[in-house]
Amino acid sequence: MELRQLRYFVTVAEELHFGKAAERLGIVQPAVSQQVARLEREFGLLLLDRSSRHVRLTNDGERLLQEARAVLAAADRTAEVAAELVSGRGYLMRIGTAPGMRDRLERGIAVLRGSATDGDVTLVAGTRDEHLAALRAGELDLAFVRGEVAARDLTAVELWREPLSVLAPAAYESEDGVKLAGLADLPLRLPPDAVLQDKMVAACREAGFEPVLGRPVHNFEDVVVELSVGPPAWTVVYGAACEPSEGPLWMGPIAPPLSVPGQLVTRAGRSPECLDAVVAAFR
Repeated sequence: MELRQLRYFVTVAEELHFGKAAERLGIVQPAVSQQVARLEREFGLLLLDRSSRHVRLTNDGERLLQEARAVLAAADRTAEVAAELVSGRGYLMRIGTAPGMRDRLERGIAVLRGSATDGDVTLVAGTRDEHLAALRAGELDLAFVRGEVAARDLTAVELWREPLSVLAPAAYESEDGVKLAGLADLPLRLPPDAVLQDKMVAACREAGFEPVLGRPVHNFEDVVVELSVGPPAWTVVYGAACEPSEGPLWMGPIAPPLSVPGQLVTRAGRSPECLDAVVAAFR
């Protein structure tokens, strides 16, 4: 089923004449007849009672007409919202954010707003699971999360790949990146992030060892202090490594490199035009 088929059907139902419907749509009559007939075949229903003298709606056609009008109204409204998002006029967008997203958010919001100022954006911090639940509940319009998203009621578009970097004792510094197997004897401390935990446990097992998990990391600044003055351990962070500096710790890449997808997620059913506009803004 295509939107144009519904639109043709609704127009014929309102005109009760294929020729007038075609004229109103600005296309030839055979195209209208073919598309309406195709719609009937897809549904397995007779929607219009045709004769040489009249065109009338069947009972099934009367019932479907109400639903078709509702679908078309929703599609038209979605297109209007997309245009508002692109032009920046009169929108309210609620965005679930993740750490390290400042530059992408500033660029994307600026694109959507354009030169207008009468739109509003609300940024909502939260975990990946909180954002997905809020999208389903209609409390967010879109969210940025890390890791794969596979759900029929959500649409996810990968916008970037997030590299992973190691923070470890300086003795493990390597210009070519540290091999995970070389860290096997040290406890691995990770934040309560299921995506990062699953990724690193799987990567360690692939490297030939079962990681010894240390205390969870709840704050990056705190773990830097603890790793600097406490027993040797290592952790993993999102993002490219910063320049190595003198001191007890070293931050650097993993060899071979590891990364996770960065996804823009919204509810399923958004119009392609609206989704494309948002993706283009934030890509």
